[in-house]
Amino acid sequence: MLDFFKRIWLITRRELNTFSQRPIFFFVMFVAPLGFLVFFTTLMNAGLPTKLPAALVDEDNTHVTRQLTRILGSMEETDFVLETNSFTEARQAMQRGEVYAIFRIPKGTTEAALTQRQPVISFYTNDTYYIPASLLMKDMRKLSEMAGLAITRETMRARGFRDDQIMGTLQPIVVESHPLGNPHLNYSVVLTNLLVPGLLMLVIMLTTSYALGVEWKRGQQKKLYAMSGNNVWVAVLGKLLPQTVLYTIIFWLIDLVLYSYLQFPCACGIPRMMLWGFLAVIASQGFGILMFEVFPSQMRMAMSACSLLGVMQFSLAGFSFPVSAMDAPFQWLSNIFPLHHYFLIYVNQALNGYPISYVWSSVVALVVILLLPQLFYFRITDAFLHKEYIP
Repeated sequence: MLDFFKRIWLITRRELNTFSQRPIFFFVMFVAPLGFLVFFTTLMNAGLPTKLPAALVDEDNTHVTRQLTRILGSMEETDFVLETNSFTEARQAMQRGEVYAIFRIPKGTTEAALTQRQPVISFYTNDTYYIPASLLMKDMRKLSEMAGLAITRETMRARGFRDDQIMGTLQPIVVESHPLGNPHLNYSVVLTNLLVPGLLMLVIMLTTSYALGVEWKRGQQKKLYAMSGNNVWVAVLGKLLPQTVLYTIIFWLIDLVLYSYLQFPCACGIPRMMLWGFLAVIASQGFGILMFEVFPSQMRMAMSACSLLGVMQFSLAGFSFPVSAMDAPFQWLSNIFPLHHYFLIYVNQALNGYPISYVWSSVVALVVILLLPQLFYFRITDAFLHKEYIP
């Protein structure tokens, strides 16, 4: 047993010496993940896009329509950068990309409503820009509903109804909204908590396959195998141990920034999320080892496979499109990606605060991904003994 740990330590020292001679390792493994963290946390520091440019075309220009447009302009997502009486001018501004939406009140809207005719209020959104268009549509649809209620209120006031009678008619049932898990409707709570760990996991997969493949590229695989006492897993553990420690520290630093500094919801506590972060790190390394076993001694192919599948896991993780709504083959495929299981653990633990029993299957899946390379260790052994580097 003492010889086992001694050999691991010798290989680890050899790997650390390699890091010191190649600064690119430091950049890829440390600087880049922290850059991802800074980029996404500053990009979405407001939590939600606000004051999106829109155009107002108020052809009626009465006290009722001016009041409605003031309400819409005070909403958080809407900023009327263009107010005009010409729809053509607003349309041209949208075509130039200066505004994402147009809210149009035709002439005679107030008069038609007060005489119980049915006026039409229209709004246009440029869904080429999906998120800003969706947010502006939400505000404009809400205001369109309020417009009808406001005009009805004015009509009832003219007929002598009291305000309490009017509100009892306009809003007989008051609806309360209680968003759970993300009460502030902060996009960053969902996206940053998964994009940053997901990018880190992609880097882990790539550097794992690279760290193994570079031994063949340099023609030093037989020397490494001899240092390990002809034990494949001693060689693998010794090479990947420095990466495991560094990536775990980075993952924990990300957790501290997100849950302690930025105060993102974390119902299960930071220590438990750190535990899941460590499990995600070693599962990603297991995935990288598996890709190298598929393409032994072919570093470029192994890294290409990690890149392709590592990027694919963002689409199949479930946070952008629900896995349950995907076709059956994609639902099955999502289970091989560490990010999908980390996402399920994060939602159930950090956002909802459910017991661990709710996520035991995802925890087991990460452990299985970690141990899966054990089934194909003979391919690395054969590569150590008989295969040369294949460009």
